[in-house]
Amino acid sequence: MAGPQPHTLVTLSDAQQAVLESLQRQASCPQALALRARIVLGAASGQRNEPLAVALGCSLPTIRTWRARWAAAVAHLALAEAEPATLRQTIATVLADAPRPGTPSTFTAEQIVHIVNLACTAPRAVGRPVDAWTPRELADEAARQGIVTRISPSSVGRFLGRGRASAASEPLLAQRQDQSG
Repeated sequence: MAGPQPHTLVTLSDAQQAVLESLQRQASCPQALALRARIVLGAASGQRNEPLAVALGCSLPTIRTWRARWAAAVAHLALAEAEPATLRQTIATVLADAPRPGTPSTFTAEQIVHIVNLACTAPRAVGRPVDAWTPRELADEAARQGIVTRISPSSVGRFLGRGRASAASEPLLAQRQDQSG
């Protein structure tokens, strides 16, 4: 077979192989996880990177990444073999997406729920002298109540769905009357 030998050797215990095979057959398994299980199984069977990438329809860097991730976790996986449920969870963790770069969320789900709940409350019930909430009023009240330290009206609008364009309430083409006849 053409091509160099992979730098990273992948070895599997019988228990690890059984878990990987069950993951790829499981109907409810996310497709990314099933693909990664197939990559590790293919690598462990001795397939080289290029033919494995072609067979699985993915790139060479993808094959190399998951070979390396598996090889780096060999000791951790060996420790988890005593308990089948622990091994399954450990394998899922090893094959999970790495944390994405970027800024973490500014507001927690709980804070967002509290702001939406506040929007469902009458403004006068919390002492606001207005008849209806505006994003500015909600932002001020959320900060006043200690839900958040500070929040912009545009963030409040996004949470409430006001940040996206809305479609027409009725189909516009359905309103056109046939003029013939």
